[in-house]
Amino acid sequence: MDKTAKQFIDIFVRYAILILSAFPNLYLFYLVFTPLTIYPIYFLLSLFFEPSLMGNIILINNIPIEIINACISGSAYYLLFMLNLSTPNIRVKKRIKIMFLAFASLLILNILRIFFLSLMVINDSVWFGITHMFFWYALSIVFVIGIWFLEVRFFKIKQTPFYSDLKFIYKNSSLKKSKSSKSANKN
Repeated sequence: MDKTAKQFIDIFVRYAILILSAFPNLYLFYLVFTPLTIYPIYFLLSLFFEPSLMGNIILINNIPIEIINACISGSAYYLLFMLNLSTPNIRVKKRIKIMFLAFASLLILNILRIFFLSLMVINDSVWFGITHMFFWYALSIVFVIGIWFLEVRFFKIKQTPFYSDLKFIYKNSSLKKSKSSKSANKN
């Protein structure tokens, strides 16, 4: 099998994994990251309070802190997963390291974010609402973009997600070949 065919197969496999992992409704990401998020938050809160845990609700002094799917940020994990898999020419071992570092970084930042917000709720802070919205709309995007840019630099990633694959497909497509043959016929 030639190099071009291998690259087409690689693209097909990477994007098939991306599509399949998104169904149903990012279930796999929530299945993995819900307990990985809730239990460390519960542990951190137990250092200062006497919480009780009931499913995804942490109860402290009759104040419920519900960790819903939006708090888990499954879509942010999926975005990092997507950036990783849509970038060509990364060996499997290196790709796994990149993904592990990305997920671990986001998990730690997310746990700290929820812990900080939980402290605000417990202390009845008037700034909770605006802080929560700021974390939700601004910092979550900054977290994902920052993690990806740090990985690009740290792992010396030279390709661009999606664009590099599209460029390769176009370069090897009949569209490119028919354009070049038309220009050759004009001369």
